[in-house]
Amino acid sequence: MTDRVIRVSLLRALRVRPFALMWGGQTISRLGDALYRVALAWWVLQKTGSAGAMGMVLVFTTLPMLLFLLIGGVAVDRFSRAKVMLVSDALRGVLVAGMAWLAWADRLQMGYVYALAAVFGFVSAFFQPAYQALVPDIVPPDELPSANALTSLSRQLVGIGGPALGASLVALGGTTVAFALDALSFALAAVCLLPLLRLAEAIAPATQRASMLGELRAGLALVFATPWLWITIALFSLVNVTEGGPMAVGLPLLVQDHYGADVGALGIFFSVMSLGSVLTAVWLGRAHAWRQRGVRAYGGALIGGVAVMVIGLTTSLPIGWSAAFVNGAALAVFGLIWTNTLQEMVPRDMLGRVVSVDMLGSFVLLPIGYALTGWLADQIGPAPVFVIGGALTVALMALGLAHPAIRHLD
Repeated sequence: MTDRVIRVSLLRALRVRPFALMWGGQTISRLGDALYRVALAWWVLQKTGSAGAMGMVLVFTTLPMLLFLLIGGVAVDRFSRAKVMLVSDALRGVLVAGMAWLAWADRLQMGYVYALAAVFGFVSAFFQPAYQALVPDIVPPDELPSANALTSLSRQLVGIGGPALGASLVALGGTTVAFALDALSFALAAVCLLPLLRLAEAIAPATQRASMLGELRAGLALVFATPWLWITIALFSLVNVTEGGPMAVGLPLLVQDHYGADVGALGIFFSVMSLGSVLTAVWLGRAHAWRQRGVRAYGGALIGGVAVMVIGLTTSLPIGWSAAFVNGAALAVFGLIWTNTLQEMVPRDMLGRVVSVDMLGSFVLLPIGYALTGWLADQIGPAPVFVIGGALTVALMALGLAHPAIRHLD
């Protein structure tokens, strides 16, 4: 009986038909993206023989997203969020279909891949704020924890199974099949959004301001006038470097040099992190509301920093895997509480802009952080990088908790 109650509690947001359609379509789209990423990485490797070429694809994706995030946030607050998502999915579906045709005809070149990556980055600057801002428009407040947990669950489960499925498809049918399935997934996601267009007038922002620049200024002013917002965005622009850098860049070298293990052990690290996130999403998704949000969210991130330190200090794989599980769970605690807090406490007509500022703060230092982490790991070894990064994360979270705006966030 208890298991059934937990399951129903977690899934309760799916009783809201518009959210169920959007979530289902985007889950399909995320699976298509997982197939696409594996196929693209393999195609680039086969075409160029260079890891640097794939790095350039990521650069072409990241830079347009960073450049247009603030504009995307303004657009999301000015226009129908459902329409923004629909146009984004339709555009990406057409472009990936073109890539599949070029690959099938053996006419695909790196120039097209770079151009497509840039368009994807540009579209993400609009799509991601639109999704996060649309959820509270269509889901009642007491269902938001369930909706956000389901979104996280969708991402993590696709992250666990999608790459393996993509690799199998590439092995069986080549990259063309994976590209085509990704294009189909965008089409299905767009179809799932069509019923939401009938709600466009009800959920679109009611007031149009005179200029986009004025709206952008208003969004930034709101962030800087709200201590819990700007403090968290500022601190986590650094935490994404101190904690994310070692886990994203240094982990393969750590597994090889510090643990003396192979790629199989590395895969388990990633899997147990995702498992921690999945179980946390299931647990937190049962709640209707959270109290002491600031303490719990920052406490979760602090525990995640301790886990990163443990990964660098131990030479035991079981202990390292256990710490990775805790890290995945702890970061999910922060992520879910933070998303829910933004959706509940930020005015609906400003949410797109605030989300875009939050995303910009999260991503803007990552390229520098990744480069710095790689350089430092080469200089002093990966294990000290994990210890230093984890310790800095703990210090940053303790600094945040010292501020009353964070401790009293409820």
